Amino acid sequence: MSTFIKNVELGAGGTKICLPIIAKTKEEILKEGEELKNSVADIIEWRADFYEDVMNNEKVLDVLDKLTDVLQDKPVLFTFRTKNEGGEKAIDTLYYKILIGSVIKQQKAGAVDVELFMGEGLLEEIVAKAEKYGVKVVASNHDFGKTPEKDVIVDRLLTMKKKGAHVSKIAVMPKSEQDVLNLLQATYDAKSQCPEMTIISMSMGRLGIVSRIGGGVFGSAMTFGAKTKELASAPGQVEAGQLKDILGVVEE
Repeated sequence: MSTFIKNVELGAGGTKICLPIIAKTKEEILKEGEELKNSVADIIEWRADFYEDVMNNEKVLDVLDKLTDVLQDKPVLFTFRTKNEGGEKAIDTLYYKILIGSVIKQQKAGAVDVELFMGEGLLEEIVAKAEKYGVKVVASNHDFGKTPEKDVIVDRLLTMKKKGAHVSKIAVMPKSEQDVLNLLQATYDAKSQCPEMTIISMSMGRLGIVSRIGGGVFGSAMTFGAKTKELASAPGQVEAGQLKDILGVVEE
């Protein structure tokens, strides 16, 4: 089963590419949007935790409004990655909920990222609001320190689905080749147990690059690259043009 984020279908037609915007100012964000609107990206992730005025809700909505106009038909995944999960800034649960809720209500973003462990009941609450406004929810969990046991990864992905998320996403840091294999096996197992679930999974860093280019074979619907290595939002992201070429070879 696939999931549509605006006009992009995850889970069908090959692995989709998402490229992040990590600029700090409104002007830089819109400039990156102009540069990415004709790129190989299927979806653009705005990492709002990098934005200097992200704690001003009105300014966030203004930038998002203009960014979506610039990107035209490329959907935006709105993400505030918290400090606890490798992001740029700490945020309290109340403002996190208000921020994501206002983005959903604006209906400019095609999807919002919601961290699984941000707060008890928060994911379900945001999913209910997103359903009302036709916005998709990507539930997520990031571990920059290690790769959890395979069964733990499977359980987290399935829990996201049970809580109503449209997409279940997990990113982990490998310490060994076996960790990468565990992530790929967990992706396959979760997809096998719940075929209707849309999964995004990746193993980060140099060791995990194989998961970014071959994850689709095991059930991951989208991979994250970078316009340039300097603009990567996580370790191990492959440059966009190279990523597109490699995916073409892998999936032909």
